[in-house]
Amino acid sequence: MVTGAVKTASAVSVQKLSLILVAVSSFLIPFMGSSLSLALPLIQNDLSVNILVLGWIPTAFVLANAALVLPFGRLADIRGRKKVFTYGVTIYTLASLLAVFSSTGLMLIFFSFLQGVGCSMIFATGVALLISIFPQKRRGEVLGIYLTAVYVGLFLGPLLGGFLAQHLGWESIFLANVPIGLFLLALILAKFPGEWKSADGEKFDILGTVIYIFSLSVLMYGISTLSDFSGKIMLIMGLLGVLLFFMIEIRCPSPVIPLDIFKNRTTSFSGVALFLVTVSTSAMWTLLSLYLQDLRGLDTLTTALILAVQPLAVALLSPLVGRMADRDDKQRLNIVGAVICTFGLLLLAFLGERSSLVLVIVGLLMVGVGVGLFSAPTNRNFLESLSSRFYGVGSATLSTMVYVGQTVSLGVLLSILTGYMGTVQLLPNTYPLFMEGLHVSFLIFAVSSAMGAVVTLMMRGK
Repeated sequence: MVTGAVKTASAVSVQKLSLILVAVSSFLIPFMGSSLSLALPLIQNDLSVNILVLGWIPTAFVLANAALVLPFGRLADIRGRKKVFTYGVTIYTLASLLAVFSSTGLMLIFFSFLQGVGCSMIFATGVALLISIFPQKRRGEVLGIYLTAVYVGLFLGPLLGGFLAQHLGWESIFLANVPIGLFLLALILAKFPGEWKSADGEKFDILGTVIYIFSLSVLMYGISTLSDFSGKIMLIMGLLGVLLFFMIEIRCPSPVIPLDIFKNRTTSFSGVALFLVTVSTSAMWTLLSLYLQDLRGLDTLTTALILAVQPLAVALLSPLVGRMADRDDKQRLNIVGAVICTFGLLLLAFLGERSSLVLVIVGLLMVGVGVGLFSAPTNRNFLESLSSRFYGVGSATLSTMVYVGQTVSLGVLLSILTGYMGTVQLLPNTYPLFMEGLHVSFLIFAVSSAMGAVVTLMMRGK
């Protein structure tokens, strides 16, 4: 439903402005995340924090995103997508400013969590706004542009973020968010009229939301610490909590996530395929970063340039692929993409301690091309299968699939490496054990990607 002053504005100008708002915010957040990973050593030295506190700085951000994006998507359907998006930009900008003044690791963890809260509101509504405003015939194109913004953020984060951190301190990464956030808020308040919501008047399921947030947080923590006994306990508690959540949702007249949407074959299969491909590609950066810097002795900048091949390929391909999907949604671009991604991961599974760096680059390029072909059509298929009243919760469900997939990917990697190496440091005498773990990890990720291709093929075969 569109209300308010949007009736007096040009539909084309509203479309352009919505695309600018969503693209810039979607660039900002992955840029922040990938920049922060390179700044952690500087934060450790400056704030004198131990490895546990240091690890919780990015973890708090991811947990907030994963646990809150779905409830905020439902809230946006009820209260208004632009309203929740605006609050998200405001909270994210304020948290970024406050993080600059952190004097302890715990303060930075809190502000990182607050950033994650704002981020979850942005990602819960950004795609929903786009598909609410743009006509069906252009949705693949705008989803491609959205994905380009995300991967450009991932591409520039290690490069520009690393430069800022090295020359201006880690605080500059957080501070860089502030003027961009203020720019977005100025555009929203001055140029972006109207509101979009589809479940006006429906109740918000508070009990289901509380159980969902607790269960998913515990589940993701358990996955990320699966090598510890406490992690296994948390994993079981999280799974039981998720089961309880679904039992409540089935009986709830106004659930956080309407389970009926998954009765549609396209919706459920697209979501599963996206999850599997995310699992197969997310931990790859961590694994190759250790390989390139520790085993091959490359510096941070050179490593960042090599790893940037993958997101750059996705960024360049996504708009073109999105437009192709708009012209003919029967094309099997996503199946081909998942297959190419699988072969790229298999190629990386054969890396040796002294393999040519060309092998790494070709493997990353294949994964990037594969993800570029896969992502836009899969996102489009998922969202096109929903009725307009579920755009907010549908957009949030996609984001949840990605965040949970990222956590599972990192959890699998951590379990494999600790299984082969224990908790010892990565030193020359443990390089052979690390390489065994690398080979097994990439083989498992290739299997996950292949399963994503099979699920996509099964969906197409309906």
